[in-house]
Amino acid sequence: MLNYFAACPRGLEGLLREELEAAGAENVKETVAGVSFSGTMETGIRTCLETRFATRVLLALGTFYAGDDINFYNGAYSLHYEDYFDNQATIAVDFNGKSDFIRNTQYGAVRIKDAICDRFSRLTGHRPSVDREAPDIRINAHLDKKSNVTVSIDLSGESLHRRDYRTGAGAAPLKENLAQAIISRSGYVTGNVVDPMCGSGTLLIEAAMKAADIAPGLLRRRYGFSGLKNFDASLLARLKANARERAEAGKKRLKAANIRFYGFDSDPAVIARARENIQKAGLDELIQVEVSDIHSLRNPFPESEPGIIVCNPPYGERLGNFAELLELYAALGNRIRSEFPGWQAGIISSSSDLLSCLRLRADRTYRLFNGALACELRTFRIKKDDAPGAESENSVAAESTDRTVPAVSEAAQDSQSEMKAIIAEDFANRLRKNLKKFRRWADREGLEAYRIYDADLPEYAAAIDLYGGYALVQEYQAPKSVPEKTAHQRMLNLLAAVVQVLEIPGENVILKVRERKKGDSQYEKLDETRRTLLVREYGISFIVNLWDYLDTGLFLDHRLVRRMVGEMSRDRDVLNVFAYTGSASVYAAVNGARSVTTVDMSRTYLSWARDNMKANGIKNPRNVFVQADCLKWLKTCPDRFDLIFADPPTFSNSRRMAESFDVQRDHVALLRDLVRLLRPEGVIVFSNNRRNFQLDAAEVSGLGLDIEDVSLRTLPEDFSRNRKIHCCFVLRRKSARFEDAERNS
Repeated sequence: MLNYFAACPRGLEGLLREELEAAGAENVKETVAGVSFSGTMETGIRTCLETRFATRVLLALGTFYAGDDINFYNGAYSLHYEDYFDNQATIAVDFNGKSDFIRNTQYGAVRIKDAICDRFSRLTGHRPSVDREAPDIRINAHLDKKSNVTVSIDLSGESLHRRDYRTGAGAAPLKENLAQAIISRSGYVTGNVVDPMCGSGTLLIEAAMKAADIAPGLLRRRYGFSGLKNFDASLLARLKANARERAEAGKKRLKAANIRFYGFDSDPAVIARARENIQKAGLDELIQVEVSDIHSLRNPFPESEPGIIVCNPPYGERLGNFAELLELYAALGNRIRSEFPGWQAGIISSSSDLLSCLRLRADRTYRLFNGALACELRTFRIKKDDAPGAESENSVAAESTDRTVPAVSEAAQDSQSEMKAIIAEDFANRLRKNLKKFRRWADREGLEAYRIYDADLPEYAAAIDLYGGYALVQEYQAPKSVPEKTAHQRMLNLLAAVVQVLEIPGENVILKVRERKKGDSQYEKLDETRRTLLVREYGISFIVNLWDYLDTGLFLDHRLVRRMVGEMSRDRDVLNVFAYTGSASVYAAVNGARSVTTVDMSRTYLSWARDNMKANGIKNPRNVFVQADCLKWLKTCPDRFDLIFADPPTFSNSRRMAESFDVQRDHVALLRDLVRLLRPEGVIVFSNNRRNFQLDAAEVSGLGLDIEDVSLRTLPEDFSRNRKIHCCFVLRRKSARFEDAERNS
C-alpha cells in the first residue's frame, strides 16, 4: 500500500476528500490545503487522471526528523529513490519550509538534491542530472513546524488544474479546479447551466465535464508518473480508454436529455476564445456562447426546467472602479430575478459588499480562495413568484461575514432573512432635487464642472461634483461615533443612488475618500491613469484629472475668485503665486493681461498650467512659468506687478521648502513680501481655504493696504451651504506715500 498526498487550494479540501472516498481511496484524511490517502500505484495514476479538485498528487517516499543539517542530509540520503527511478532520469527538487538551519527554500532543495545524487553515485557510480524546467522526475520535500521532512515524488507533472483545453483566457482566468468547486458548492449535478459573464468559458466547460462524467485529465499529454522506472503505459492506456467511453456515453446522455450550457459575455474577442476552448474540449455540441452584455441577459431555456446560474463576475480590487462594479452587480441581480425564477445560482466574489448589491438572499456562503485572494461563494434560490423589483426575500442583501466555517449556520440564515434592504431613498430624493436645480443654473452660467451635493444629509457624508459626463464622489471620513460597517453600507447605498439618479455608467463614477490632510498631502498621487478631461467654465477650458490625485486640478469653490482675477487683469502685469495648475493665470491671460508670471514648486503642476494655457490657444511670449519655493522666490524676485493673486496652502512642510508654512501664523509675513513686489496702484487678491481663518487686520493695514473682504461675494451658488469653504480679500494700496516710504527705507 502506497501513501499519497493530494494538494489543493484552501477551501477545496472537503470536496477533494469526498471525491477520493467515492473513488475508493483508503485512509482518506483531510488536512490544510490537501488530503492524504492510501492505495496502489493504479490509485495514484487514476487520481491524476480523474481528480477535479487537486493540483498535485504526491507519492510519499518517507518522512524523517531533521533537527540539524546532519540529520537532514542523512534522512534524505536514506530514502530508496532507486525503487522508482534510475540514474538516467533527470530530476528537479521543490522544497518548502524553514527551520533554524534551513533559512531559505533553495538551500533545502540543494541539500535534498545532493543526498539523492550521492546515493545514486554510491549505488551505481553515476548520478542523475538536474533539469529544472522539464525533469523526468520532480521531487517534492516539505518541512513542517516540528522539523519533520516528508519527501515525495510528484506524479502530476504540470499542475492538475490545467486540463489542456485552454487556447486562450480573459484578463482574469479562473483556475479549473476552483471552477469545479464553484459548480459543486452551488449544488449542480446535472441540468441546464447559464453563465452570464462566461469569459473564456471555464465554468461552462467544467460544468459540462462534470455532468458528462468526463475525466479532467483526458486531454493531458504527459504526467509526472510517466518518468517512473516501472511505469506501466498499458495501465494508463486502459484508464484513458475507459474514461473516453464514459465521456462519449455522458455526452450522448446529455444530448438525449436536451441539457445545454449557455454563456454570455460583452467582449467579442473573449467569446471567440471561449469558442476555441469549447471546441478543443470537444464540447461544442453542448455549449453555446454569444456576445451580450449583462443588461441584455435573457434566459436561453425559457421552456425548460429551471437550471443553475454560475458566475465569476469582476471583483474590483481597486476602489476607483467600485461604482462601475456596483452597477454591474445590481444589474446582474435584477436580470437574474427577472429572467430566472425557480433557478439556483452560485456567484463568487472577493467583495461581500458587491455580492450584497445583487439584492438576493443567500442560502449558503462558502469561503474559497482564488489564488491568494479570499473570496465568498454565495448560493441562491430564485423564488418563482418574485416580480422584478418586488419586495421579497430575494431583495434582501446577504450579510457580510467573516466566517471560517464552510457554510452559514441555520441561525445566521434566519438572521439574514430578517434583514431589510437599505435603499437610500432619502439621499436619492435630495440628489434629484439638487440635480434639477444646479443643472439649470450651470447651463445658464456655462459651467461643465460644479458641485451638486455636499453632505446635505449628515448620514450620507460625501461631496459629489459633476465634470461633464463624470461624477466625482468624495467620501468624508466618518466620525468615530459611527460604526465602520454602518458608514460603509451607507456609502454603498449612496453610490447605487448616484448611478441611478444621474443616469451615467458606473465606470464614470469615481470614488475618493477625503481625510484631514496636512501640508502637500492633498496633492499626493493616488494612481497613475494619466486620464484627463477637458471641461468648460465661463467659456474657458481646463484640463482635469479625476483619477490620479485627491484634487482634480480645478478648485470649484474658487470659480468666482479666478473670474474676478481675470476681470481685474486687462493690460496688467499679473503674478500668480502658489499657482497649482494655473487656472487663475489662464483667466488673466484670456482677459488681456499684459503678462502673467506663474510660480509653483511642483514641476508637474507647472506643466499642467502650461497645458491649460495651450488648451485656450494662449501664446503670449511674456507669460513666464517659474518652478521655485514660492516663499524664497518672493524674497528675491526683482520684478514688480500690478496684480498679485496668492492662494497659499493652509499648511505646508514640504521637504523642498526651507521652512514650514502656516497660513494663519505666516500670512502677514507673506503679504509683506507681496507688497514689496506691488506697484503703486497695484492690487493683491489673497485667498485660502483654512476654516476660521482670521486676517490680522491691524498688521495688514500697517502694511499700507486697504482691506475688502469678498469671501461671501466669491462664494459660488453650488457652495452656498458651506460659507467657510474659503476666504478671500482684495487688498489695495492706501496711497502713493507708502510707496515713497518703502523706497526711502
